[in-house]
Amino acid sequence: MGPRAEKAEATRQRLIEVAGELFGSRGYDDTSIEEVLERTGVSKGALYHHFGSKEALFEAVYRTGEQLCLEEVAKAAMKEIDPIERLRAGCQAWLDISMDPHVKQIALIDGPAVLGWQRWREIDEEYAFGLTKHALQEAADAGAIRADNVDTVAHLALAMLGEAAMLIAQAKDGRKARKEAGEAVDRLIAALTLGAG
Repeated sequence: MGPRAEKAEATRQRLIEVAGELFGSRGYDDTSIEEVLERTGVSKGALYHHFGSKEALFEAVYRTGEQLCLEEVAKAAMKEIDPIERLRAGCQAWLDISMDPHVKQIALIDGPAVLGWQRWREIDEEYAFGLTKHALQEAADAGAIRADNVDTVAHLALAMLGEAAMLIAQAKDGRKARKEAGEAVDRLIAALTLGAG
């Protein structure tokens, strides 16, 4: 990568970082492009060179957050040796992450509203589906769950985790909702193992 490309990438990353801080603390509607420009020192032309709209900037912020969340979930899962415990640890890590106010605002409140439900789900599947399916496939390969429906179960598990995070995000008592969601997820994972063999 040449100096010009490096500078362009650094500008792009700075815009994503600053916009992410603002979107996460204030929400999409209360974050102005002008404030992003002011905080980054980037010209409007440079911003629109990288991102054609405020929505496109938000999508880049959302994708960056998805990648970071995925890395945290994978890190938590890889601490476990047993494939079912890996699956459980990854799911619980995601529920913990969903308690973060910035994640809650960007991924769970503004994400579906700004990107639209369909696009939001597509991006979520793009990042989380592969990891979820991999964890389930490992469990199936180890004989811990049935191997004939991993793809379907991965879609259902992803939907379950998304809904659990939404419940936590919208709850008046987030800690109580997190506890209840975690218990329910553990029970559902345990139910997967009952049909194995």
